[in-house]
Amino acid sequence: MPSLDELYDDHILDHFECPYHKGHLANPTCTHCGKNPLCGDKVTVQIRVDDEGKIVEAWFDGSGCAISQAAASILCQHIEGKTVDEVENLQPQDMLSLLKVPLTATRQRCGLLSFKVLKTMLYSLDGKSVG
Repeated sequence: MPSLDELYDDHILDHFECPYHKGHLANPTCTHCGKNPLCGDKVTVQIRVDDEGKIVEAWFDGSGCAISQAAASILCQHIEGKTVDEVENLQPQDMLSLLKVPLTATRQRCGLLSFKVLKTMLYSLDGKSVG
């Protein structure tokens, strides 16, 4: 089991204390919210997609533990500039790798919350014009 020092390493704390694009996006293409009922973490992810299907902006807002909030920040930073197709191909293990810390099974739920919110949002785009 990872120690607290490993769990909250600098990478996680940097994104928690100075998150990337935390707040609200003006004129998002889509927005989706999710919650971890076990701990109460909440995350809303918003993206803007251009006519070519590229994610030009990604923002999040929410509350919860350092891991859930840092993961949302890391995810938003990672997906900007990628196409919807590229992001649809991301797997949970890819998200966990972006966190750069080992997580227990319980903490993986925190680390994957924004990922699940994003994936659910992208499924809602399937078959629709995203421009």
